[in-house]
Amino acid sequence: MAALTEPNNLGDLLKYEEDNRFSRDIVTVASGRSLKIGEVVSIKTADGKAYALAPAAADGTEVAVGVLLQDANATSSDLEAVMAARDSIVYSGAIVWPVGITTNQKATATAQLKALGVLIREGA
Repeated sequence: MAALTEPNNLGDLLKYEEDNRFSRDIVTVASGRSLKIGEVVSIKTADGKAYALAPAAADGTEVAVGVLLQDANATSSDLEAVMAARDSIVYSGAIVWPVGITTNQKATATAQLKALGVLIREGA
């Protein structure tokens, strides 16, 4: 029998959040993007929309502002999605980092999230 592989879900990612969804914000994912649950997101200064973290950029997308709490397929139009933005703990094994991110860039993004109260924990 073939083994099944299940994608991450909210229970795999989010280990703690404040009551009444205080920890969450709704963001608009920019059209043309398909982001996954657990993806570290940023806000582009020019349009105020959410994009995947781009550590080498200089347009706002180099600053981590949260972790996406759902898949967001905005390939055809902008789409609202929910992210952990404060006072929460997420599991490091469920975080989606940009391809090619360096150790220093990851440390910077982790510190940016920590400053917001979004903690990435190995054993969460």
